[in-house]
Amino acid sequence: MNFKTYVYILLICVLSSCKNEPYEDVPTAVSGAYSDVRLDFTVPSNFPPLTYDLESNPPTETGFELGRRLFYEGRLASDGVVACGFCHIQEFAFTHHTHIISHGVDGALGSRNAQPLHNLAFQNEFTWDGAAIHLDLQPIIPITNEVEMNETFTNVIAKLEAHPDYPRLFREAFENGEINSENILKALSQFMVMMVTSNSKYDKFRRNEGNVTLTANEMQGMALFNQKCASCHAGELFTDQSYRNNGLAIDPDYNDVGRARVTGLPEDNYKFKVPNLRNIEVTFPYMHDGRFSNLEQVLEHYQSGITDYDNLDNSLRQPDGTLGIPMTNEEKARIIDFLKTFTDADFIFDQRFSEF
Repeated sequence: MNFKTYVYILLICVLSSCKNEPYEDVPTAVSGAYSDVRLDFTVPSNFPPLTYDLESNPPTETGFELGRRLFYEGRLASDGVVACGFCHIQEFAFTHHTHIISHGVDGALGSRNAQPLHNLAFQNEFTWDGAAIHLDLQPIIPITNEVEMNETFTNVIAKLEAHPDYPRLFREAFENGEINSENILKALSQFMVMMVTSNSKYDKFRRNEGNVTLTANEMQGMALFNQKCASCHAGELFTDQSYRNNGLAIDPDYNDVGRARVTGLPEDNYKFKVPNLRNIEVTFPYMHDGRFSNLEQVLEHYQSGITDYDNLDNSLRQPDGTLGIPMTNEEKARIIDFLKTFTDADFIFDQRFSEF
């Protein structure tokens, strides 16, 4: 028997012996099957306790991914373009630089500056006037507002149901697999809950990580900040989450009454939520109406630009009757040095939160 004949017979025997053996697939997740693999959520050691109940809507791999897709999905708007990510841009800590006030569908103008989105799981209420009392409810406001996304949930659901991917994504993210308003809002929350910014130079200094130290100017700025700013911008979130009238002159184009629009109380006129200051270096323009383009203008306002009101915050009234917070130019420069230590590049460039 020559060699070729031997090899041929050997192959016939091998193939014959294997032909009835079942083929074993490597186990893989079934496309479209519900998956509840939870994401790890760790509260930074220098942070306050969570306010969002993770057990009621635990972030999962599939829920987070669905929420990310929805955050950047133009179909949530009536024009198919203006997604959440249209006004909340990651490079700017999820706020907007191009416009002083937010622009909605068909170029409609709002009256407020888009707030940055981060550390939302630690907040009590949302928007400049606190109109949303729960993170799951917050997206209802921009989706249905006629000068923002100008859409109905009935239309949003119909568009998502007709999409080639979303029925599968909802089945993977939720046990009931339904495309409904509750699941849309829960998916968006799962995405936004994970937006934690806690890795700035300041944080590493506070947690004594990696031998990070602040410069002499930054240390001086921290002392001045604690003396002049921390009564409102308190704690590790740099906000006490209260609503205050900070002495901004009324803009006659909008006459935005702030918190009073929610409560109906005259004493809440022109009060707005104290913003958190994390990533403040990149979240300009500042104030609810974006009137200040840089931090120097902000501190100048608090030093010498206060407008008096009956309900002006007491922190802006000095014992001698003058208004504002006394600061020299040198002190303002040092405070800004300290504010810049709040910038968290890890968060700003975190690929988990990017559109692509």
